[in-house]
Amino acid sequence: MRHKHKTNSAIKRFVMTLLFLAFAGTALAACGSENGAETGGDGKLKVTATTGMIADIAAVVGGDRVDVTGLMGPGIDPHLYKASQGDVKKLDGADVIFYNGLHLEGKMGEIFEKLEQRKPVVAVSKDIDESKLHGDPNAKGGAIHDPHIWFNVQLWMSAVEVVRDTLKEKDAANADYYDARATEYLAELTELDQYAREQIALIPEQSRILVTAHDAFGYFGEAYGLKVVGLQGMNTMSEYGSKDVSELRDYLVEHEIKAVFVESSVSTKSIESVIEGAKQLGHEVAVGGQLYSDAMGDPGTVEGTYVGMVKHNVDTIVQALR
Repeated sequence: MRHKHKTNSAIKRFVMTLLFLAFAGTALAACGSENGAETGGDGKLKVTATTGMIADIAAVVGGDRVDVTGLMGPGIDPHLYKASQGDVKKLDGADVIFYNGLHLEGKMGEIFEKLEQRKPVVAVSKDIDESKLHGDPNAKGGAIHDPHIWFNVQLWMSAVEVVRDTLKEKDAANADYYDARATEYLAELTELDQYAREQIALIPEQSRILVTAHDAFGYFGEAYGLKVVGLQGMNTMSEYGSKDVSELRDYLVEHEIKAVFVESSVSTKSIESVIEGAKQLGHEVAVGGQLYSDAMGDPGTVEGTYVGMVKHNVDTIVQALR
């Protein structure tokens, strides 16, 4: 009988141990997804962003609470970008996806639509008042807006707020952390906006004409007092012809413009044709420098951050046109 009693006790202890382990596992799983935050094994939110500028916001605001993956690196044109199988895997594995919107990532629209049925897929431009957007509101097929909102620092501050609010909603346990980091970053962007205004004001008024390969700097020009002229439209998918080249060439000659700018994510071939055409008419035009338009600089460099990219562009423009 003693043997039978010991056996029963051992069985009871074994069953209790299994129940305890099952309960502990459930509790740990609940902690891992507390307040709706679905995190990886390291406890961080997995965030995937389309452009470098958006990935930079997520990294700054998210800090060590997020693991950020950017799809489009230096020199990549988002207008022409097609997602690879690897990109789809990164998007599928993310807890949160951020994209620019306003058709910047036009070829990825269908992917976003499928993914937003089971996870946050957020356009950082979603809260910008439509009255502040450039473009043709009466275009065939619906309004077409200029997607290059990051060139007006004040507009881009709205994108920061969208990222902050999304992270807070997804990971409420760290809401105060995201708030604090976003507040600090928004203060830095306020200073950046003021820096751009002060520096551009150093250029003589008659020389404040910015000529580039494609019309990406409309928001920049409006915000900081420059007339912007681009060879191509706001989307690099649009074609340009000999008529466009000759018209821009004549514009340079007529206004005696001494410098034009190339872009890191756009071929220099088009703008070189304009420079050569002006030269044949006896007007010398120099390349004022390379600007970052649809992509930032290399990771680990100053230009590889949004603040550094904007400062580089401002300083390059001022040096060439002043």
